[in-house]
Amino acid sequence: MEKRNNAVGPQVRAAAGQQTDRNVRIVFAAGSLIIGLVAATQMFAHQFAYQEALGASFHHFYPPWRIIEWAIWYANEFPAPVRSAEMFGFAVTTMLMIFSFLSIISGSRKVRASEFLHGSARWADKKDINDAGLIDNGGVYVGAWRDKKEGFYLRHNGPEHVLCFAPTRTGKGVGLVIPTLLSWEQSAVILDLKGELWQLTSGCRKEKWNNKVLRFEPASATGSICFNPLEEIRLGTEHEVGDVQNIATLIVDPDGRGLNDHWQKTSQSLLVGVILHLLYVSKEKNTIPTLGMLDKMLADPALPVAHLWESMATNTHLEGWPHPVVAAAGRDMEDRAGEEAGSVLSSAKSYLALYRDPVVAKNTSKSEFRIRDLMNDDDPVSLYIITQPNDKNRLRPLVRILMNMIVRLLADRMEFEDGMPKPHYKHRMLMMLDEFLSLGKLEIMQESLAFIAGYGIKCYLIVQDIIQLQSPIIGYGREESITSNCHIQVAFQPNRIETAEYLSKLTGVTTVSKEQITSSGPRINPFLEQVSRTMHEVQRPLLTPDECMRMPGPVKDRKGMIKKAGDMLVFCAGFPAIYGQQPLYFKDKIFLAWSKIKAPKVTDILINDDTAKKDPDAGKDKDAA
Repeated sequence: MEKRNNAVGPQVRAAAGQQTDRNVRIVFAAGSLIIGLVAATQMFAHQFAYQEALGASFHHFYPPWRIIEWAIWYANEFPAPVRSAEMFGFAVTTMLMIFSFLSIISGSRKVRASEFLHGSARWADKKDINDAGLIDNGGVYVGAWRDKKEGFYLRHNGPEHVLCFAPTRTGKGVGLVIPTLLSWEQSAVILDLKGELWQLTSGCRKEKWNNKVLRFEPASATGSICFNPLEEIRLGTEHEVGDVQNIATLIVDPDGRGLNDHWQKTSQSLLVGVILHLLYVSKEKNTIPTLGMLDKMLADPALPVAHLWESMATNTHLEGWPHPVVAAAGRDMEDRAGEEAGSVLSSAKSYLALYRDPVVAKNTSKSEFRIRDLMNDDDPVSLYIITQPNDKNRLRPLVRILMNMIVRLLADRMEFEDGMPKPHYKHRMLMMLDEFLSLGKLEIMQESLAFIAGYGIKCYLIVQDIIQLQSPIIGYGREESITSNCHIQVAFQPNRIETAEYLSKLTGVTTVSKEQITSSGPRINPFLEQVSRTMHEVQRPLLTPDECMRMPGPVKDRKGMIKKAGDMLVFCAGFPAIYGQQPLYFKDKIFLAWSKIKAPKVTDILINDDTAKKDPDAGKDKDAA
C-alpha cells in the first residue's frame, strides 16, 4: 500500500520527498553484499600473500568482484582457499544484514517524539532569510541578523509594504528610518515631524543620489517650498467635482473620524460649491485660487454673504451656462432658514481658520512643484513634509490634503503592454511615514495599500503599537486592513501587553518534548526501587508575551544616547519569524559619513515664476491639462 503523506503544516512538501522504509532496506542489503564481497576477495588474496600475479590495483587492494573470477579459475586447483574465502565473505554479509535488520526493528519500536504534533513554528536561519530575499537585495532596511559566525543587514526591495511597531525612544529612527533614507536612491515622500530627517539625510540624497530635495514646512516663515492644493484640481474635466469633493471632505474632517453630524455634512456640501465657484471666478480673472482666498470669500466684511449665494445660484461659468454644482449650493443656502444658514456658514469658516495665518497662507499661495513631478521629473524627487510638534495638530488638515492628493494622483491609471503592466512613471517612490497615525485616519491610505504597489509606490509605515493602530479614535479600528496589506512587519520591544500578544501569535506555536520522571519506593532508601521516564509532547508559543516584553532593548548612556543595539523581530509573510538585532547608522562608518553631508540651505524648486510665465502648464500631467 502506498504510504500517504500526512505531514502537518508546511512540512507537507518535505515529507513528500522523503525515502520510504523499503528503499532504506534495499540500500542496507546492497551495502552488506558489497562489503561481504570485499571481505572474501581480500581473504583469498591474503592466503596467497597478495601476489602480483593476482592483479593488485594499489596497496594490495583488489576490486570486490575478483573473488568471483578467482572462484571460477582456481576452484579445482585451490579448493580449500576458495571455500574459506567464500565462507568468510558469507559470514560477514550475514552478520551485517542481521545487524541492519535488528537496527530497523529497534528503530521501529523506539518511542519517538512527534516534533510537529502541536505546532511547527521555529526561528529563521540564514537560508530562510536568504529565501525571503532579505540579504544583499538593496531596498529599505528592516533590521539586522547575527549568529555566532557572521552578521548582516536585512533589506527588502520588493514592491510590498512594510509596517513597524516601535514605541517612543526605541531607536527606530537611528536603526531603520535614517539608514533607509541614506541608501534609497529613488523618489521619496518623508513625514518629518521635527525636521531631524531633513538635517541628517537631505544632503546625502541630493549630493550622492542626485535627488531634488523639497522642504515643505507650512508654518515656517522662511525656507519652505510653496504648495497650493487648489492648483491640483483638474478643472474643466470630468474629474473636477470629485477632486473638489475630496478636498472639501478633508477640510471638514481634519481627524479622519468621518462626517458624523449634520453641520459637517452641510459644510462639506457648501464648500464644494464655493470652491468650484472660486476656481471659475479666478480663471475668468486670470488669478490663482487659494484656500486663503476661499476663507476671505466666505468672510468678506465688505460684501453681504447673501450676494455670494445669489452670485453662485446665477453663475454663468460654463460658457454662459450655470455650473449645476455651484448653482445648487448657492440655491441651497438661499433656501435655508436664517439661523440654520448662519450655523452652516459658521461651521464652514471654522475649518478654514488655519489659512488666516499669514505664514500658512503664503506657503499655500502657489505651487512650486506638482504632485506628478514626484515620480515623473527627470531626476528623483524627495519631498520632506515638516511639522514641528507645536504645529502638528493645527497643520494636520493641510498635510492630510497633501497625502490624499499624492495617493490619488499618482495611482490613477494603469497601462498594459503584451499582457503585462507597463510602468507610467520614471522613478519608484518610497513613502516613509514615521508616526503614521499623526495624520489621523486617512481612509484612502488604508484602501489604496492593496493596489498602489503596482504603481511603483512602496509604503513604510511606523506606529507605536497595535492598540494605537486599532484605536477607533485616531486609528483604523479593530477591522483595520493595514496589517493585512504589509508583507513585512517589524517590531521593537513592546510596551503594551496587547502588542506583545499580537507578536507572540505571529511567531506561532511550537512543539517541545518534556520528560516526566516517576519514582517509587521509600524516600529514606538511597536506592529507589523503580524509576520510570516518560516523554510528553506539549505545545507552547515560540515566543510568549512575557518573553516578548522582556526582549533586550537598546542600552543607553546617561544622556539617553544608544550605546548598544537591542533585539527586534522581523516577520516576512511565508517564512519563519526572524529574531534580529537593531541596526545603528552611527555604528556604520559609511552611514555616519553620509549623514554628515550638510543639508541644503534652501529647498529645490521645480516650478518658479519664470517657468510658469513661459509655460502655464509647467509640471502638470498632460492628460490633466
